[in-house]
Amino acid sequence: MIQAIFFDRDGVLNEEVGYLWEIEKFKWIDGARDAIKFCNERGILTVVVTNQGGIAKNLYTAREVDALHNFMQKSLSELGAHVDAFYYCPHHPKGTVEEFSIECACRKPKPGLILKACAEWKINPAQAILIGDAERDIESAKAAGLRAGILFTGGNLSEVVKAELEKL
Repeated sequence: MIQAIFFDRDGVLNEEVGYLWEIEKFKWIDGARDAIKFCNERGILTVVVTNQGGIAKNLYTAREVDALHNFMQKSLSELGAHVDAFYYCPHHPKGTVEEFSIECACRKPKPGLILKACAEWKINPAQAILIGDAERDIESAKAAGLRAGILFTGGNLSEVVKAELEKL
């Protein structure tokens, strides 16, 4: 039984456009909202884990990331769906904002974001999976001890989620 599903954000839930903080540039990946609703209906916690190094690079602020996540929640609510939690890493070792320009334990491929969510939500890592679009996502899932890290290479996310959950 899968207790939780972790989604990377950019390239999995929304189209990759580089550093994204502007709501007007946000576009859902085909089937993303349906995938989240599918998980919600089955009692599977849905958690977003995303690197947001643009904060460290002074391209946007944490407030703008939060506003984008609030927009995503509003869009999901129109479908009767929701993300249970958003976790993001504001750090980047080559940033320009001193407090965020560090090596940290939460920037994927390190497992800090996943481990924090598991602790806060009492998630058993062996009963959780992650869907990401980059090798760093899969490495993060392995480092956190998740049951599986699944590489999303495109297509309809809802179909991918349903197919992967059937395998487990």
